[in-house]
Amino acid sequence: MCDTIVALPNVTKDGKVYFAKNSDREPNEAQYLELVHGGSHDPGSEVQCTYLKIPQVDKTYTVLLSKPFWMWGAEMGVNENGVAIGNEALFTKIKPDTKPGLIGMDLLRLALERSGSAEEALHVLINLIAEFGQSGNCSFDHQLYYHNSFLIADRSNAWVLETAGEHWAALKVKDFYTISNGITIEKKWDLASNELVQFAIDKNWCKSAEDFNFKNCYSDFLYTNFSQSHRRRCDTFDYLESHIGKIDVFSLSQLLRMHSTRKRDWRPDQSFHEWTVCVHKGFGPIRASQTTGSMICRLSEDRDLHFFTGTSAPCTSMFKPVWIDLRLPTSEEPTPDNQFNSASSWWRHEIVHRKALENFPLYHSIIEQRREGIEENLLGKALLENLSSSNTRQEIENEGYALAVHLDEALLSEFNALKNKPNQKLLHHFEWRGHNQKAGI
Repeated sequence: MCDTIVALPNVTKDGKVYFAKNSDREPNEAQYLELVHGGSHDPGSEVQCTYLKIPQVDKTYTVLLSKPFWMWGAEMGVNENGVAIGNEALFTKIKPDTKPGLIGMDLLRLALERSGSAEEALHVLINLIAEFGQSGNCSFDHQLYYHNSFLIADRSNAWVLETAGEHWAALKVKDFYTISNGITIEKKWDLASNELVQFAIDKNWCKSAEDFNFKNCYSDFLYTNFSQSHRRRCDTFDYLESHIGKIDVFSLSQLLRMHSTRKRDWRPDQSFHEWTVCVHKGFGPIRASQTTGSMICRLSEDRDLHFFTGTSAPCTSMFKPVWIDLRLPTSEEPTPDNQFNSASSWWRHEIVHRKALENFPLYHSIIEQRREGIEENLLGKALLENLSSSNTRQEIENEGYALAVHLDEALLSEFNALKNKPNQKLLHHFEWRGHNQKAGI
């Protein structure tokens, strides 16, 4: 389960487009950043996606991806043209196809590699779904099948595309928009598949075209409601509405770290089922996901600037600046998998994150205090030097990752020195002990 956000220039603080996403996956499903350079391809060549091989296009663009280790596609990313996309799992009344095919994350990467604008990306996605469909297992260690919604932005515009099998509707964004794990388009859209309305009428989901509502007709009840997608979307939507004219990387970092707008003393072990924007795996099968990566993009004609955690749980992580024309500081690291590896920055941070769960109210407050000035200065420097030379920006990018490593080391030393008894409810402790054992922690 995920949350994706976009704000257009007329509502942001500096008149730039801002795009953000929290990617929620399984707790041990490491996610990493990958920079894939574009290029020309021979006629008749093919590209191997997660399960399916499809024809390659003549030219692909450079893409910066945040992706689960085991799949070809990505949960979120941006390309050299300033096109950013995030996808969401959608559960609808149409049963997902289980045969190996193109999963939503593959579709996302293909659209980024092939698009020069948000509108072009929208049509790439529509055409791919029409030709190949969307199908296949979307989970690493169990069976999970779903359809997808996509939020797509470029340096001036944004679109939302929501699908149910071969059926879809698309809406051009005005001001700002957020999506979660539920259909949001209801009676108004700008584009739609030919049989969207008639199919619902034939299924007796509505009586007529006048009665048709995409959200009401196609939404699955169980998964849509148990994921609390409506509540999470209300939280993100209300936050943006209350921050019109103040939306920037700093406000969006706080939004992606949001646990609850209703409880000051929130903690991840207090509920089996409560989903939040920054989500931590709970006990049992209902709150099954964990935020494993976060992204904020500032899209601008002068130069795009991106901020990634590259680690899980944004509430315990630092956002670090990344430019698509530079070398990733993590490029020499081994690709992480589902087993702990101290050479991986994603897994090193997991030690801090999972230690924080043992006494969340205390450790989380310490993290916020220690991180605040460091992150604010780093992001401010990146914004100030956004138009500087590649050497200057590479130094800032490297500095960000070095600061994050140092912060994690300092936090872990401080936690261990406190010698506090764990303040974690028993079932939540058992849940995370099981994930630690599986990962070899």
